[in-house]
Amino acid sequence: MANIPSWTEFEAAALARGSDEVVVRTWSPLEVVPTHSHPFVADALVVTGEMWLTRNSEVQHLVPGDTFALAADEMHDERYGPDGATYWVARTAPPDC
Repeated sequence: MANIPSWTEFEAAALARGSDEVVVRTWSPLEVVPTHSHPFVADALVVTGEMWLTRNSEVQHLVPGDTFALAADEMHDERYGPDGATYWVARTAPPDC
């Protein structure tokens, strides 16, 4: 079993690194989220279920304890397993250019 920190530990560490907000995202079983992007940097930790994250034609299978990061405006899609999934994500506005 993966060594997953508590929500409080994850949130505190993300805010200490400068994240703007930290949220819990829960997805329904077999949910598919078509290709999209976000205007923020995302650093996430999968805590339940499983998901497949696709970007640049590369698929990443993620299970509890796995992490992923997305750059602001990075195109990606998501697919969730038969039990759905929950991940915690720290969101950070990109630095001004």
